[in-house]
Amino acid sequence: MPAARDSLLDAAYSALARRPWSAVRMVDVAAAAGVSRQTLYNEFGSKEGLARALVRREADGYLVGVDRALTAHGDARERLTATAEWTTLLARENALVRAMLTGCWSERLPSPTLSAVPSSSAVPAQRRADGPLPSPGDFVALVRDRAVSALSGPGVHRADVPDLVRSCELAVRLALSCVVAPPGEGGVADLVRSALQRQYA
Repeated sequence: MPAARDSLLDAAYSALARRPWSAVRMVDVAAAAGVSRQTLYNEFGSKEGLARALVRREADGYLVGVDRALTAHGDARERLTATAEWTTLLARENALVRAMLTGCWSERLPSPTLSAVPSSSAVPAQRRADGPLPSPGDFVALVRDRAVSALSGPGVHRADVPDLVRSCELAVRLALSCVVAPPGEGGVADLVRSALQRQYA
């Protein structure tokens, strides 16, 4: 039931915006999604399963945005800048993404364990959610590797790949530092462009 699952995740996300996760009730999530409580339990198994699925969905959404930024028009610096801007923008707007990227989970948020949990779910999406969830270090590697893959086209010489890897990781780490301590005027874009200008100079 993909439509019911999406509706339930939307309802859980909306509930989390209004109250702490500990006060979010499964019956209220089901009612807001317009499905039975049994459907909710069939999809997620438990409140912990719902939390893991919600975190997985937000992580996937963040990475989809990263891929979109990396395939935008412009040179490597502009695409890495767009990726950094996406990272800081989404982390500012989405408390779950911010927590995933920084590892700082407040008591208002669900804080599922990052390691895999035993899953007996018949729902493939839930089995995936019950698998390991990315840590902040995992996100650095995931975004860096996506950036290297997107930017190492036919015009990049093999000898230039280590420099490209360093540039990609630098952009990711600058973006994460801006999530933790937002920059002043010029924002993350100026920081990334300036750092990459020196890197490529």
